[in-house]
Amino acid sequence: MLDLGISKMALIGAVALIVIGPEKLPRVARTVGTLLGKAQRYVADVKSEVNRAMDLDELKKMKESVESAGREVEQSIHATQSAFEKDWNEATAGLGGTGTGEDAPIPSWEPAPPQYRRPDKNWRLKRGATPQWYKQRHGVRRQVQSGAARVARYRPKSP
Repeated sequence: MLDLGISKMALIGAVALIVIGPEKLPRVARTVGTLLGKAQRYVADVKSEVNRAMDLDELKKMKESVESAGREVEQSIHATQSAFEKDWNEATAGLGGTGTGEDAPIPSWEPAPPQYRRPDKNWRLKRGATPQWYKQRHGVRRQVQSGAARVARYRPKSP
């Protein structure tokens, strides 16, 4: 912000001491410090708001470019599909006994929708299959231990 050296700071302090007086100087210094802190916070808020707005603009531009690319891909897929259907109809038009000429409709096969199956969940049952010997070897806690039991467990042995 400001380029102040030690000599300039000493000069400003001496002038402030003479003008304000030694009684009011600490209170004035605190006030100046709080005002400088508020100003720095305000500048930081403004900077973050500007950065956020710039990021939002970049995201909008990116969204528009992705949407336009998606539209282009969709158009190319539709064009390829129509060309394929045209070529397919031309290729299958010469086959006589199959009954799939240009006047016969082409059956469209769609798979049946999946049946609803209720999930096999029971929140009361734990499904962990970790063996007990593994838990014992690695010190995995299996049960809750009270504070008194924990103190008794780690109490040093008396001689």
